[in-house]
Amino acid sequence: MKGALLVIDLQKQFFSLGEACIVSLKSAIEYINEAILLFRKKGLPIVVIQHRNDSEGLVLGNANFEVHESVDLEEQDLRIVKTYGNSFTKTQLAEKLRELGVDTVIITGFCAEGCVLSTYVGAQDNDLTPIILRSGIASDTPVRVKFVEEISNVVSIGALRKFL
Repeated sequence: MKGALLVIDLQKQFFSLGEACIVSLKSAIEYINEAILLFRKKGLPIVVIQHRNDSEGLVLGNANFEVHESVDLEEQDLRIVKTYGNSFTKTQLAEKLRELGVDTVIITGFCAEGCVLSTYVGAQDNDLTPIILRSGIASDTPVRVKFVEEISNVVSIGALRKFL
């Protein structure tokens, strides 16, 4: 098994969706940053995925397109820009993961019931094993985080530490 960490849509834009969303994002980022550190120590790929939506001004060059500064990313992290909920649709994500020899993706980010869940299914469609990082996904509706975790393969940060 060779894993990659997917960090989906932790862009500044989504911190303006209300207090519940901010709380959920901040909580998820704590776990995501732990996973990022673990993947760095193990020399495993970290893939940063950003959503582009021209009609909403969510475009390269706009400050709100950038990943929130609280996420511990580095320049060498692989970057993918997507225009669909599923991070695999019309991007080079599957190809890049194959080039890296990845067969398992640990999925984190925003929005649990949208882009995270779509990417989970997209990973399966690309013959990858998708796993959600428990407490590493966010939503503006907290019950949706629990729902996505209940219907998906999930791993805790503690178990990830043990097995990576």
